[in-house]
Amino acid sequence: MHKFIFSILFSICTLSFLQGQDKHFTQYYAAPMITNPALTGQFSGKYRVAGIYRDQWRGVLEKPYSSFAAMLDVRFDIDLNSQYKDAVAFGLLFFNDKVGDINFSTNQMGLSAAFHKGLDYDRKQFLTIGVQGALAQRNVNYENFSFNDQFNGIDGYELPTGESLPENNFSFSDFAVGVNYSNAIKNRLSVNAGAALHHIFRPTISFYSVEDGGILDRLYSKYSFNVGMELPLGDRYSILPRAIYSLQGPHQVVNAGLNFRILLNNYSNNSLYLGSWIRLLQDEQVSMYTDALVFMAGIQMGGVLFGLSYDASLSDLSTFNQGQGVFEFSIIYLGEYENESILCPKF
Repeated sequence: MHKFIFSILFSICTLSFLQGQDKHFTQYYAAPMITNPALTGQFSGKYRVAGIYRDQWRGVLEKPYSSFAAMLDVRFDIDLNSQYKDAVAFGLLFFNDKVGDINFSTNQMGLSAAFHKGLDYDRKQFLTIGVQGALAQRNVNYENFSFNDQFNGIDGYELPTGESLPENNFSFSDFAVGVNYSNAIKNRLSVNAGAALHHIFRPTISFYSVEDGGILDRLYSKYSFNVGMELPLGDRYSILPRAIYSLQGPHQVVNAGLNFRILLNNYSNNSLYLGSWIRLLQDEQVSMYTDALVFMAGIQMGGVLFGLSYDASLSDLSTFNQGQGVFEFSIIYLGEYENESILCPKF
C-alpha cells in the first residue's frame, strides 16, 4: 500500500512541475541528438544506432518512472570545392517517458540535420551547426485517478465522478538548434564543446485549452552547454573530464565528472571505461544542492559501446525512495567504424 501512495504522490509532484521538467539522461553522450542537435553525425563511421534506457526507483514504485530513447544518424562527406573536407548528417530519434501508476507519458519523434565544416586539411577540427524539429504527444490514463465524489462511503472509490476532465492527450511541435566545436588533436588528445537551445518557441503543454478555461502553460526554453576532453596518460590510459550545464526557467542542472579510459591492447581502440560524476540541481524553491553521486562503467569493442550507470540519490527525496537509485543502460553501434580522426564524444 505504501508503494501505491508514494507512486501517486510522486506522480502529482511530477505533474505540478512539468513546466520546469525536461527529458534528461545521466549518460547524456549516449543520447547525442537529445543533448545537442549539432552532435548529429559526430562520430567516426558512416552511421550510428544508439539506444538508452533509464529506470528509476523500481524497488519503491509499483510502476517505476522510466525513460527510453532510440536514435539513428548517418554522415555523408561532401565536396564544396573547399580546401577542407566537410560533411552533412541526418538523424531520426524517438523518445518515450512514463510516470508511475497514472501512466502519464510523453512520446516524441524528431528529425535532425547538421552541417560539419572542416577547419583543417587532416579532418581533425570541425565546427558544426545542427537543427532539429520534433512532434511530441502527451497523454494520461484517467482510469487510475480517484476523486472524493467517487467514494461509496464504505470501502472504495467506485462511483462515477462529476469532475469535468479535458481530453487525455494532446500534441505539440518542438524545435531546437545547436553548435559544436571538436578537435581531435593527436594521440587521443582531444577537446569538444557545444551549446544548444531547446524549445525555441516555448510550446503550450496544458491539457486544458485557453478556450476551456485553462491557462497558457508554456514549456520553458532550455539552454545547455557541454564540454569534454580526453587527456592521454601514457600509451594505454586516458582521463576524460566531462561537464554539462542546463538552464530551464528557474531550474538549473550541472552534471560533471571524470572518467578513466583503459585501452585493452595496443592494436585497437577496444577500451574499458570507469568513472564517477556528481549532479547538482536548483529550482525556484531551493538553491543549488547535491542531488546524486553517479558511478559509471563502460566497454568498447570495435564499433560497439556499452554503458551502465547508477545514480545514488543524496537529496532529501532519498528518505522517501528508501535509498533507491537510478539505473541507466546504453548501447551504441557505429556502422563502418573507421578510426578516431573525427572526435566522437562518449562516456
